[in-house]
Amino acid sequence: MNVRILAPYGQPGQRSETVTRSILVLGANGKIGRIFCKEASEAGLPIRAMVRSEDQRESFETANIEVVIGNLEAEFEHAAQGCDRMVFTAGSGAKTGADKTMLVDLYGAIRAIELSEKLTIDHFVMVSAARAEAPLAAPPAMRHYMVAKKVADDRLIASSVPHTILRPGRLTDLPASGKIRTQFSAGDGVDISRANVARCIAAAFEFPAAKNQVVDLLDGDQPISTLFAS
Repeated sequence: MNVRILAPYGQPGQRSETVTRSILVLGANGKIGRIFCKEASEAGLPIRAMVRSEDQRESFETANIEVVIGNLEAEFEHAAQGCDRMVFTAGSGAKTGADKTMLVDLYGAIRAIELSEKLTIDHFVMVSAARAEAPLAAPPAMRHYMVAKKVADDRLIASSVPHTILRPGRLTDLPASGKIRTQFSAGDGVDISRANVARCIAAAFEFPAAKNQVVDLLDGDQPISTLFAS
């Protein structure tokens, strides 16, 4: 059944008018994932949230969001059946060690890309990290994480999957301003709110021009509605 996309943030310009299947969200129970799932579902996008355990299910189902149990450290192909788009916003978290970064942020992302190739996913949105292209420029404690992001990004770029790579700066829990910038030199600060990142994910799915783009994201003055509206 076709589901018409409702424009959640009032964007002008060319939009994809219909979708046929769900968007699988890997990392749905993370901070960005939760915001994206909630706002996108409210806007009429067909969301399927992958969570690790049954105790994470209720909050999504209460919001009328489809839930599937899956684990990036195990088999999760079943979670993507019936989906034509995918979001990777999963992460091992700052409290875990490099071993979990390798398993989740790197190998989990690569397996998701390989699965997307197998299933001919139409659009894969990767939430990466600003300056992931230069891991050795990061502080020593962050270099393994940045290497994981760079290798996953490079694998996605080399894949056959239409993709958008979003590279946010330092994440905050501030409310969405609806405005960003895509160049470090275009303003001050290196922060971006998780809520703004979530809205950029939604914008990537709305506009065909978002495909095969790599975009740095920082809080700024450019309306998110114009980010891919071309």
